[in-house]
Amino acid sequence: MAQGKYSGVRESKPGRVNDLGTTGKQVEADFKKGCLKRADRSFAQGLQCQQINSMAALMSLEDSVFVSHSPQGCVGCAIMAVDMYRVGQAHRGVKNIKNPRLIVTNIDQKSVVFGGEQKLKDAVKKAVERYNPKLVFVYASCASGIIGDDIDAICAQLGKDYPDTIIVPIHCEGFKSKICASGFDAAFISINKYILKNQPVEKEEGLVNLFAPTTVSYADQKEMERMLSLLGAKVNYIPFYSSLEKIRKIPAAQASTSICKVFADEFMKTLWEDYQIPYSHTVMPIGIRNTDKWYRGIAKVIGKEELVEEIIAKEHLRIEPLVKQLRERLQGKRVFICGGTGRSFAAAALIDDFGMELVGLETPTYDEDAQVDIEYLNNIHKDFVVDIANMQPFEQVNLINKIKPDAFIGVPEWAAKLGIPTTHVLDGKRPTMGYDGLLYLGNKIADQLENPGFNKKLAKHVKLPYKDSWYEENAFKYIN
Repeated sequence: MAQGKYSGVRESKPGRVNDLGTTGKQVEADFKKGCLKRADRSFAQGLQCQQINSMAALMSLEDSVFVSHSPQGCVGCAIMAVDMYRVGQAHRGVKNIKNPRLIVTNIDQKSVVFGGEQKLKDAVKKAVERYNPKLVFVYASCASGIIGDDIDAICAQLGKDYPDTIIVPIHCEGFKSKICASGFDAAFISINKYILKNQPVEKEEGLVNLFAPTTVSYADQKEMERMLSLLGAKVNYIPFYSSLEKIRKIPAAQASTSICKVFADEFMKTLWEDYQIPYSHTVMPIGIRNTDKWYRGIAKVIGKEELVEEIIAKEHLRIEPLVKQLRERLQGKRVFICGGTGRSFAAAALIDDFGMELVGLETPTYDEDAQVDIEYLNNIHKDFVVDIANMQPFEQVNLINKIKPDAFIGVPEWAAKLGIPTTHVLDGKRPTMGYDGLLYLGNKIADQLENPGFNKKLAKHVKLPYKDSWYEENAFKYIN
């Protein structure tokens, strides 16, 4: 991901599709034939942009201030990252819970006409003088990108004025990419360029970089750290709840892995190119199969393949009787899954542990990694609907209303209002990953199915903002 190698825009690499309505069998066949084409929507309802992902990826870093060079509305979605940060502090035993230090330059009509560079300068100066941080991250936006404000030059000049603070520009203009994971890449590109700077660092025996996004709970962090410690590895958990010191230790690691399949995949390739750090890129560790695969992947990189098989055998002996009990409660239930590219496919594999049937899958992007997962799922499940959609709830409610699944796993707001029993898989507050997370998530799904009263009452009293005629339409009619 070093400059000149990868632009930070995921569409720049072939084989990535972000708008599609099809079935599991069809998408597998079309991808193999090279027939999948990039599409667009003649109507879209909401879109998660890459600026929000760039901000969320770093918003829990210690001793940092975050400056969004944007209109106020651009940081509205930051509330989720703020919530995760506050909850994460509580789970980690912090007594005085605080918000991230976020400053918005509030680009307005006058700024668009005459430029907003002075606003940015004033905001960064205020950030440094008020908080005295070690790091200031300056996020570009659609507005600042369109009017051409030179955030790089401003950050470089102010860096000379404040030598004790590293001021990092991040080019995450929302219009650059429809694949929101590009926002993660933009953040890591800037970390590599302005903090790591390709400087040699002495290697630290047994150190493993564990890249984790905001939505990973503290319980999941402890589970991943426990599993890696059994392999004799020390964990550099980054960038969530990290610090400048931990960021600088990235090149010292002997290996890297990521909890989320699409969070740091491009950055780990860069670390291999720039610092010769081998990495494991497999799956998100949700469910028995995926947890085994993730575990074996990092064990292979650090040379602990025999040891990991012993550990996996012990873990299976512990959890399989409990999984069997869950299967008796969930066998045959039909489920629709919605989540990020890594999490949705991981959750789809998880339901096989419980004998459930996949009837629908919604995910933001389709690429070679997704193809591997689809091939696996097609061998297990009958034909299921696939919706490649970045935050298009009007399609989701149409599909759910037609398919009428027994359960919904994902971000549940819309499905819950249709009366479907829902289980959140993206709240960042409860365990979902590893061997212990599997048991918690399975029990949660079963409890929701056995106690659906809240969702049914919600459906009676809440009306979704769609006409009845929309539910009769083809859900994918607006995909061109």
